[in-house]
Formats: sequence, C-alpha cells, structure tokens
Amino acid sequence: MTMISVAEAANLVLAQAVGFGIETIPFLSAAGRRLACDIVADRDLPPYDRVTMDGIAIRGAAFTAGKRSFVVRATIAAGDTPVQIDSDGDCIELMTGCALPAGTDTVVRYEDIEIDGGIATIVANTIKPGANVHRRGTDKHAGETVVPVNTLVDAAVISMAASVGQADLQVWKLPRVAIVSTGNELVDVQDTPGPYQIRRSNSYAIHTVLQQLSIAADMVHIPDEPSESTQRLGSLLSQYDAIILSGGVSMGRFDYVPQALTALGVQMLFHKVSQRPGKPFWFGVYPVGGKAVFAFPGNPVSAFLCLYRYFIPWLKAGTGHADTRIPVAVLAADYIFQPPLTYFLQVHLSVSEAGQLFATPVEGHGSGDFSNLVLANAFMELPAEITNFKKGDIYPVWPFKPVF
Repeated sequence: MTMISVAEAANLVLAQAVGFGIETIPFLSAAGRRLACDIVADRDLPPYDRVTMDGIAIRGAAFTAGKRSFVVRATIAAGDTPVQIDSDGDCIELMTGCALPAGTDTVVRYEDIEIDGGIATIVANTIKPGANVHRRGTDKHAGETVVPVNTLVDAAVISMAASVGQADLQVWKLPRVAIVSTGNELVDVQDTPGPYQIRRSNSYAIHTVLQQLSIAADMVHIPDEPSESTQRLGSLLSQYDAIILSGGVSMGRFDYVPQALTALGVQMLFHKVSQRPGKPFWFGVYPVGGKAVFAFPGNPVSAFLCLYRYFIPWLKAGTGHADTRIPVAVLAADYIFQPPLTYFLQVHLSVSEAGQLFATPVEGHGSGDFSNLVLANAFMELPAEITNFKKGDIYPVWPFKPVF
C-alpha cells in the first residue's frame, strides 16, 4: 500500500469511530466523562423567591412613599418557614438563602440599615424595588434542560446534578483499551537494562494520557517472535475495543506486528503516512466488532504524536465530543523543513498580552529524543507543500499539556 497524506489517514481513522454504548454511574464518579443525556430540572430554579443578601425584607412601595423606619416582626434563617407581614411599617430580618416572606418584595442589606430597639431604619438614600431577590424559576423551570447531552462533566456539572437530585448520570462508555509494547530490547522500568537494552517508556506515557481521559488501559509486552505475536494479539482482539501497539511496524526483519495482524483477519487501512515523525504508522480494523488497531512506530516522539493526532480524535468521536475544531497558533520564529512531508514541529505554546496563541519551536534530536517532550507542550502541524515557514504564519496545533 502506498504512503498516504495526513489528511487521508485522519479521515480513515475517524471513519472507523464507533460509539461504545451508554452506562449509568454515580455522579461523583462522572468527572471527566461526557453526558449521554440531558440533565433536567426536577423543579423550578430557584425553587422559591430566594433572598440573596442578609438584611430586612420590606414592601418596596413603602420606601418609595417615604417610609424609612420599620418594625422588625421576626428574624428567620435559611430553611425556616417564611413569616408574612401585613403592614407597610413592618419588616422581617432575614439571612441569605431565605425564602422571601409573603407581603414583601424587596430586601435591604445590613450595610444600608441600622437596627435599634426592634426598629430597622434605612440609612441609604436609594433602594431599588425588588432588590436582592432571586425570583423563582428565573434560572430554569421544572422540566427544562440545565446541562445538555455531550457536555463534559466538571465541577459545575456535578454541582448542577446535585442541585436537581441527579445522583446517577448517564455517560458515554469508554472503550476497553490494551497498550502493547514490542521488542526484545525493552525491559521493564524496575529492571536494569543490559548494555544494548532500554527500559520501556512508550507504554507508560500512553497509559498516563489515557488515564487522564478516564480510561484504565491494560499494558502488555510481546517479544519479537512471530507465533507468539499472533497468539497474543489474537487474544487481545477478543477482549478489547481498541489496541494501541508501539513498535514492530517498520520494515525490519523482526517487525512481526503487521503480518500477525493480517493473519488474524485485521483489515489494514494504511501502513505509511507522509509525515515526520511517525511515518510507519499502521492502522486497521478487526471486522468482528469493528475494533480499531493503532500500531504506532516505536520511537517515543512518533508514538506520542500519533496518539494525539489520530487516536484521541478517534476516541472523542465515539464518546460524545461534539467540538472537532483544531486550535491554531502563530509561529514565533522562522523555521525550515525541506522533506516533502507534513512535519509535526515540537513547540512551546504561550499566550501574548493581546490574547494570541504563539508557538515557539523547541529543537530536539529526532523522533527518539523523548526528553524534548518535557520542554514542549504541543505539536504544530506544518504542511508538506511548504519548505520555508515564516514567523507570523498560522498553523494548527495539537497541545499535549495545559497551555495556561
């Protein structure tokens, strides 16, 4: 199969995006997930005329008519049954969160009154009728949507769910994911590598990213041996919705992953992408259940880039993320890249005083230099048809760390 463009590869990956169903979970476990249905108000919000300041409740018309002193008939706290007043000369002392007493319509805050001997005197020159009252149903009416479907569950959503009594939330299911490393040169993190071995790192980086997306992925290591590769991958295809492989997909004599996947019936959709890093990226789909197989190159930066450029958009498309916009940034310095490939430049994003997003190149030493990822916070996607990229040019960026 011939090498395809980044845009073609991205479209083929997104075409295989599928939903994984819906599940109901406790609302306190839903942070970071996407809602699979609307959250609706079970009653008006607020459910009563709510006082928003500590002070006294009066009839606003009495102040307008010139009255300044009022007899305090009762003092109530939030949650108390409101007390009614029957005279323009009466008031109720009350606290924030109280229900507005019947017969009143305006709350005068403590800062604007003096209370002495059971008489409250307004010392402010002006009082706005209806002030400091949050009227019933002004936010939402019973049955109205308070949080729409596909919203990311965050602290504000959790607060709203609690306020309407939604102790369980329906969210989009996340895929079951296996992260597979390959290569006889790799040893585990706690092991001492031999002179020509290295510790596994790609799997842990990928696992951490997925963990931040609320996916508890499993990690597996497969040695470079053809029959074991086929047997182990076959077992994984029966258990998981998606498999992410790292290594074993280039053209080397011991890169057995593509032939093992083909033998298992995984349909290859592409193998090489016209990009750097990550050219040997292999992608396919297992017809039984439409399971996606992402086989990334073993070089750390290549695997990291492919995860953010291809896997995460695929994941979002199947889990309720409606916003598919890609942010752009201003290139902060001239840059030259001559090969006719889409280049994913490691950059450090920052925000100018004017609010513009700027991308400063972070030079590294190729796709094996994963230490450079500590300094950068995004990839800038530079198009293949351009060689000289000028300061001030605007291109898409793929952030992998918070910018602020």
